[in-house]
Amino acid sequence: MAPHVVVTRRLPDALRAELGARFDVTEHDGDLPLPREELLALVAGAEGILAMVSDRVDGELLDAAGPQLRVVANHGVGYDNVDVPEATRRGVLVSNTPDVLTDATAELTLAILLALVRRVAEGDRFLRTGEPWTWTPRWMLATGLSGRTLGIVGLGRIGAAVARLAVAFGMDVVHATRSPRPDAPYRQVPLDELLATVDVVSLHCPLTAETRHLIDADALRRMRRDAFLVNTTRGPVVDEAALVEALRAGEIAGAALDVFEREPEVHPGLRDLPNAVLTPHLGSGTTDTRHAMGMLCVTALEAVLVEDRCPSNAIDPSAFRPAAG
Repeated sequence: MAPHVVVTRRLPDALRAELGARFDVTEHDGDLPLPREELLALVAGAEGILAMVSDRVDGELLDAAGPQLRVVANHGVGYDNVDVPEATRRGVLVSNTPDVLTDATAELTLAILLALVRRVAEGDRFLRTGEPWTWTPRWMLATGLSGRTLGIVGLGRIGAAVARLAVAFGMDVVHATRSPRPDAPYRQVPLDELLATVDVVSLHCPLTAETRHLIDADALRRMRRDAFLVNTTRGPVVDEAALVEALRAGEIAGAALDVFEREPEVHPGLRDLPNAVLTPHLGSGTTDTRHAMGMLCVTALEAVLVEDRCPSNAIDPSAFRPAAG
């Protein structure tokens, strides 16, 4: 019999066909997350789980699945939703989707930054009101990118791709990264210096205990009043309530967010602010990228459950246990 795989959200038809050709699939046929109790019931008996980044994969869920579970393919590059050490302890391999969403997320970062600094979203909202207007020399003046300095917090794959695009727009780039990066073509500075000096702060660090609320009220006060904040990494890196107060008080000029602290909830204060651009987690949202992410999940499941090998995108390869073992 084909291995039993549970999918926690409805996938595009092409990926459903790929999974159906390889596995006995049980799928939650919906776009919204299942209530926790229903999710726990769904995964019972699974040998593999294709999980979304909004699914909490912890000891409780692993217990609900049962001891036959061998692999969790996480549909995202980030895996802060998964208790990887607990999965490894149980011999459950966890995979993610690196590399394939780098360019799409970098493009989205520049897109929402431009929408913010050039007041694109604000102008769109204004025109939809139907209010009268005419062009004047002072009409909706904005800020450009050329000659400005971008501060990258976390110079990983996506941060580096954002930096390359920013240079094409004529920006200077500095970065603050936990480990020394003497090979990087951009100047590395301490985080405090980056916050205090750059025109745009762009967040690309993973969500960890150390980076949760990395951008809090104190960090926002260290930024320049004419500076902008962009977050396309993980919502809890920013203290959303503190950001709302900083935007209201004019402590920074604006913010562009693709991720949110309690996603899918958005702090109600953000929705009322003209100097905030908000998008619903669109970083990887291109047809090609989402297909590639899904195929990485499919091939990880196939590697473990059909080919009995460790996939190249395993987060902790030591978790792999051959079936015969």
